[in-house]
Order: sequence, then structure tokens, then C-alpha cells
Amino acid sequence: MPHQTRRTLLAAPLAAPLATPLLPTAARAQAEAGRPIRMIVPFAPGGSADVVARITALGLQEALGQPVVVENRGGSGGVIGSEAALAAPPDGATIVFHTLSSAVLNAGLYRNLSFDVRRAFAPVALVGTLPNVVMVHPRLPARTLPELLALLRERPGRIAYASSGAGTITHLSAHLLVQLAGAEATHVPYRGSGPAFADLLAGTVDMMVDSMASVIPPIRAGQVRALAVTTRGRSPALPDVPTAAEAGLPGYETYNWHAVFVHAATPAPLRARLEAGMQAAVRAQAVRLEQAGVEPRPDGAAALAAFWDQQLALWIPIVRSSGATAD
Repeated sequence: MPHQTRRTLLAAPLAAPLATPLLPTAARAQAEAGRPIRMIVPFAPGGSADVVARITALGLQEALGQPVVVENRGGSGGVIGSEAALAAPPDGATIVFHTLSSAVLNAGLYRNLSFDVRRAFAPVALVGTLPNVVMVHPRLPARTLPELLALLRERPGRIAYASSGAGTITHLSAHLLVQLAGAEATHVPYRGSGPAFADLLAGTVDMMVDSMASVIPPIRAGQVRALAVTTRGRSPALPDVPTAAEAGLPGYETYNWHAVFVHAATPAPLRARLEAGMQAAVRAQAVRLEQAGVEPRPDGAAALAAFWDQQLALWIPIVRSSGATAD
């Protein structure tokens, strides 16, 4: 995707910062100081989380009238970046750009995390969701989702599905699909979605469930066959591809998501200011987020907290049933 220009660090302050005369003292002091806000992205540069974070950071900078600097701290599935965010002073100057992996899945994958993610972080605002899409190589004789489910049952263990690694959303989404089919399949983990999808294109593996953001062009070109999107509604990016429910598998809904959090000890006035800024940022950058494959959701802290609890309750049992571990 042509997002290279979004990888520039967003470090230049705006010429006319927003006035904040009605903010509580702590938040006003932060704004008046003009110090940069550090947005830690716990993943490597260039991936979907990095792209979406930089779009969001630009909107937050404009909303708050402060510089926002994106800092990639990848490693251990988001654990290293999370620890870096928790090591910073809880003064609102450091925020973390979590995904489903770092905010939810790690809680089931790691037995010896140095922190309890639900207690260590406080939600600020949701950015958006990234639909997944069920894809097969064209050589596989499955043109619909029901046909794929039938093949999985007819060929137990003989159909191979790729993932970006054990315990990732691409792994767990496919694992859940196979479970719901009452079938068996062979998991082939890779070190990232890029090489996994490359092998799907080559026909080395048969199927994959991956974020729509990175696979739309090959789908449109007919290089892979999209059977279903994994959200409740059809995607405007692939309007002819049915939802899993429409294709006969109700209850199958998986997607990645992005949201901003802070250290749980961050004072409430600072969290409130960041929350308002993030909601304004998502609304202002909605078109660019959609172009990056994201469905914008400018939900505030309370809605994000409820959503987060729901996601933890949903995914932790699935992680455990998959047998995936990270330590």
C-alpha cells in the first residue's frame, strides 16, 4: 500500500497551538509547556499498526496543538513497547498505541508477564477496527465459505493455513474457523504476515485469514480468492464479498483493532484531555484511516473499557484452546 509518506516522524509543532483556558490545572500546564507527547507503538515500523498510529498521531497533534512523536518499540509481540510505556512517568506525556495482540492476546500467550495489562493501563480512546478476510489459493476447489468448510471436513489435517505466527490474530482467526467447522487443518506459522501471504500467493499453503488492509489489491487481481469478511457488515473495500454470517457461518466474527492507552496512574484530567483529543483525531482522519483499511470508531474511554473487557473474555479462552504460548 502506498503509505510510505505516513512513516515520517510527526515531531513538528503546529504554528498555532489550541488555547486551553477551561482545562484543569494539570492538563493546562501540560498543554502550555508545549512538550511533545510520545506515542509508543509496540511493533516494528512499516506494519499496519505503525501506519495507523502515524495517521492518528497527526490528528492528535492537530487536535491538541502539541507535537506528537511516534516511537516504535517492537519485540515480543508488543511486550517490550508495553513495558517501555509503563516505565515512563504517568504524566500524560507518554501514550501507547495498543492492538488486539498487545492489549488482549498477550495476556493468554505469556505466563510470566511483568504486568497485568488490564490493571497496568487505562483506556483513552478506540481508533478503529480492521476486518479480516478468509482467503484461499485459487487452486483450492472452494468458491464459497460453505465449500471451504466442507473441504476441511473431508480432508482432515490435509489443508494447510498460514499465519503471521503462533498466537497472532491471523492464527487464532483461522483456528476458530476450523473449530467452528468441526474440522482439522494444519497450521503453518511464519514470522510475519508478509511471508505468510507470499506463500499463499505461491500456493505453498491453501488458506489464510488476514487483515483486509494488506490484501485488497491481490484479491481484486484474482491472485487469491476471498470467501468471506469476518465482520457483521460487508466492507466498502470489498462490497461483493459476503460476511461470514451471510455465507452460512453465524457467530464467526474476528478483527484486529487499534486503541490508545496510558499508564493507569495517569491523573484523570490528563486522561480526559487525551480522550477528547483522540476522538477529534479519529474523526478528522477518518478518510485516511478508511484508505488504510480501518473502520474508524472514535469511542471514548468508557466505551473502550467495556469493549476491552469483552475482547479479553472472548479471546483468552480461544488462545488457551489453540495451545499457543509465547514463553
